[in-house]
Amino acid sequence: MKSKVQQFVRKNIQALAPYSSARDEYSGKEGIFLDANENPFGVYNRYPDPYQPALKEKLAQIKNTSADQIFIGNGSDEAIDLAFRIFCEPGQDKALTFVPTYGMYEVSANINDVELIKLPLNEEFQIDRNLLQPFFSDKNLKLIFICSPNNPTGNLFRTDDIEFILKNFNGIVLIDEAYIDFCDQPSFIQKINEYPNLIVIQTLSKAWGLAGIRLGIGYMNQEILSYFNRVKAPYNISTVNQQTALDILSREDYQQKVKDILDEKEQLIQNLSDVKGILTIYPSDANFLLVEVENADELYEKLIARKIIIRNRNSVIKNCVRISVGTSGENQQLLNALKEFNND
Repeated sequence: MKSKVQQFVRKNIQALAPYSSARDEYSGKEGIFLDANENPFGVYNRYPDPYQPALKEKLAQIKNTSADQIFIGNGSDEAIDLAFRIFCEPGQDKALTFVPTYGMYEVSANINDVELIKLPLNEEFQIDRNLLQPFFSDKNLKLIFICSPNNPTGNLFRTDDIEFILKNFNGIVLIDEAYIDFCDQPSFIQKINEYPNLIVIQTLSKAWGLAGIRLGIGYMNQEILSYFNRVKAPYNISTVNQQTALDILSREDYQQKVKDILDEKEQLIQNLSDVKGILTIYPSDANFLLVEVENADELYEKLIARKIIIRNRNSVIKNCVRISVGTSGENQQLLNALKEFNND
């Protein structure tokens, strides 16, 4: 009898014999290594550990979970792509998300030839259950992506709406918590054992300041993890990136940096409120602000000319821009430019 998870997995993935690397066959740290056709000379001449145990143990301590429920990917985008490859039959199955949201869900769906259903959020940028519920009966709908706090709107989705989906959807629910460290809501990581269809992804790119090493984390039950490990590339995280992440995760200034960003965000909100041409500053649970202005395209071009780069979101939310919280000095330069534009 198939488990609840196995019934969602593509048949060819269930039957897949994963590539067996030299480090799968011998995982010891010492010895004369003549098994992997490596160069015997050099600093980084050996392949990295394919399952990153030390890094997973450190993350498990920080996130109060188990190391055997952690997947580490080349950015969160790898986990998103693997979810499509494991659970969605190309040209047949579907996925669903709530828009506007992170654009990689659609890109990855297109790459994997999976139809992506895009349901609009309501006026408060929250999930509309009435729009969603009819899709629960679609047997080809295998994946739902939920970005909370959401990008680009910045807000958390209601917990009871997410739990409604987890309880009623007969498929895999992936919650993208890239910005969870900037808000006080508990992570859905603690719900993994409660919901067998749940995957939670986070990243070291935002709160931890490690966007340059491209390291994302997936938290999931051991059965789902077994399929992720079966399909992923053998050595997907380099030795350098594993060690860099371990070094940063061991530092004690992480919470202070998050606090500094949140303090800067509140100051930025206060100062932007006094700027002419700023129409709406939407509530934010992230490290950025969604801001409605009089003319997003014009403002974007004016700031670009000053080498101040924000994100123009006019194509998805009319006359809105997304502003990441910078340093105190960077935020002040932005404010100075905005005030100068109003005086011209």
